[in-house]
Amino acid sequence: MLLKQHTTTNILSTTVLLLCCCMPLSLPTVPIPVHGRFTFDGNEFAGRDFGNQLHSLPWAVLHPKKVSDVASTIKHVWHMGLASAMTVAARGHGHSLLGQAQAPHGIVISMESLRGEMQVVIKGKSPYVDAPAGELWINVLHHCLIHGLAPKSWTDYLHLTVGGTLSNAGISGQAFRHGPQISNVHQLEVITGKGEVVVCSEEKNADLFHGVLGGLGQFGIITRARISLEPAPKRVKWIRVVYSDFATFARDQERLIYAEKTFDYIEGLVIVNRTGLINNWRSSFDPQDPDEANQFVSDGRTLFCLELTMNFNPDEEAHIDKDIESLLSELSYIPSTLFVTQVSYVEFLDRVHAAELKLRSKGLWDLPHPWLNLLIPRSKIHTFADGVFGNILTDTNSGPVLIYPVNKSKWDNRTSFVTPDEDVFYLVAFLPHAAESEGLQQLQDQNRRILNFCDSAELGVKQYLPHYESQEEWRAHFGPRWEIFAQRKSAYDPLAILAPGQRIFQKSISIL
Repeated sequence: MLLKQHTTTNILSTTVLLLCCCMPLSLPTVPIPVHGRFTFDGNEFAGRDFGNQLHSLPWAVLHPKKVSDVASTIKHVWHMGLASAMTVAARGHGHSLLGQAQAPHGIVISMESLRGEMQVVIKGKSPYVDAPAGELWINVLHHCLIHGLAPKSWTDYLHLTVGGTLSNAGISGQAFRHGPQISNVHQLEVITGKGEVVVCSEEKNADLFHGVLGGLGQFGIITRARISLEPAPKRVKWIRVVYSDFATFARDQERLIYAEKTFDYIEGLVIVNRTGLINNWRSSFDPQDPDEANQFVSDGRTLFCLELTMNFNPDEEAHIDKDIESLLSELSYIPSTLFVTQVSYVEFLDRVHAAELKLRSKGLWDLPHPWLNLLIPRSKIHTFADGVFGNILTDTNSGPVLIYPVNKSKWDNRTSFVTPDEDVFYLVAFLPHAAESEGLQQLQDQNRRILNFCDSAELGVKQYLPHYESQEEWRAHFGPRWEIFAQRKSAYDPLAILAPGQRIFQKSISIL
């Protein structure tokens, strides 16, 4: 790949002159005018991600200032056609696990450069915020709180971009009630694989709208999103209880997600053979001390911790305490393990960041993260627990294991996201870190054993944030929905320019 770069100081643009690969040197160059800038050196950050397992350097990184920068770049690659292997990937905060936001020898678009103005619109009972896709959810939260509002559905970690989570799903302990984040979007601005800027919603360009939500970046790059809001509480009651029996633990979780009056957040944790403090990066009762909540030592046993919250405003506290007492009285946890604290709404939602800062100070945040996220049908969850917890999973000292049920009725099956074919399914997330290469191999082997068990037991499991090596595996993942997924790819990114790191479609190259 040959290149020339020319910068003018009199206009807000950089023109990058490209010679696409496979072209002879004598062919003319083609300009890409942008208001931002391209970088060709020092792009190591774009070749890495949170998983820290796969590393692929791009040829260039675009730092856009305007949406038109993204459109112009993709349109240029589109016009290069199959004579070039050039691909494009959108990178948010880099929290992918296995190179999904990387573009080997291609162009990575640093979406955080598109942070900008947010607008909250209070329209009757349906307020919303228009936010740039490169904005972090934590900043969206703070902006909306100025108006006493907040998005309805979250991820456990808020220092992720809006476009990044909407391209996957966005799941946390509110999903049983509100669905994932992709179920709470009114409108999107998207740039397709042809470089076209399209505004889409359920009423306009609906096929692209539904395809992009949970679409793994395959049909377009989200540049702006209109997100549903609700009144924001001031405070949160934060509760943890522990179980020694999985059946009782699962029954109580399901009881709570079905109840008409229930908690606002419901998640579970698995604690297996833990002899020291759990590396619980994602949750803490005291945001200033991420170790405080790690009070349970399993002494070789397998325990199950239920984490619950109820939102409230200060004048509602007495009433909320009665509601919590009533709900807890219906549960069968170990009474001596009840722990309750109170924090602000922001402290709870941003709980992982406090732990992140502590882990970064110890050099533990950037270790490899061989995570495995699974969606298990409710009818198979006990088989899964019997086969995995305390058997394949021999301890949880390397990181938390989450498990909680969600209602499928809160998910829109028109989106690209696939779930198990049951009314209720469980998210089970294995979230370890590997402190050394031998530990990484052991955790990867453990993941393979878990997946092999799911296959042999025919549990009907779907992966969340999936990673497959072949299109045949992707076909199996999507099942009967593969055809519509492939049709959308043909319609919106027919040259397979976008999101090559997902390894779903491969751009073909013709030698001209």
